[in-house]
Amino acid sequence: MPLEPDKKLQDRLARVEGQVRGLRKMLEEQRTCEDVLNQLLAARSGLEQAGLILLDRHLTDCILNDATIQPEALQQVRDTMRMWARHATHE
Repeated sequence: MPLEPDKKLQDRLARVEGQVRGLRKMLEEQRTCEDVLNQLLAARSGLEQAGLILLDRHLTDCILNDATIQPEALQQVRDTMRMWARHATHE
């Protein structure tokens, strides 16, 4: 199914884009490693949040589509995805 524009997702990606531009500028300005790492973590977190937005859309629009599911059950799935993302380790 084609991905239709989504303001929340586009806003999130625009924020990440700005963070990445900020990273380049920070490197050019020879900022401290700690400053650069903090900005890098913020950009990574933004991408993860964008992924959750897209995963949620995929779940509702592509997988479940017209399936009958209780709103409470769908919210539990969404909460579980967010919990997983918060506690996932990155290697």
